[in-house]
Amino acid sequence: MKFLLYLLAGAAGGLLGGMGMGGGTVLIPILTVLCGVPQHLAQSVNLFAFLPMAVFSLRVHAKNGLLDARGTPWMIVPAAVLSALGAWLVQGVAAEALRVGFGVFLCVLSLYQFAGGVKALRQKKR
Repeated sequence: MKFLLYLLAGAAGGLLGGMGMGGGTVLIPILTVLCGVPQHLAQSVNLFAFLPMAVFSLRVHAKNGLLDARGTPWMIVPAAVLSALGAWLVQGVAAEALRVGFGVFLCVLSLYQFAGGVKALRQKKR
């Protein structure tokens, strides 16, 4: 049964990651809540799974002419440095604190997306 949950987590994370929506927003909760994976491990699995998803997604988007690489170097360097710093800093954080922090992040993100959707609907009706 766990195999099916892991397969579901990978499929959901891959699908959303390929669409550019951030597969970790689904992968991490599935791994922690449904599969019982500790928070630190779920986040590291998400980071590791992101690598092949990003390669395939970039290829597809580039092939379809949907990739705008201007300014990318200005994002890559600080993102890499801050990712390493964040990974180093989070080692001392308790798993429960990470879980709560990630849950709060997802709630705020959901409210932001919901508000944006409502605003778009209101503008469309006008």
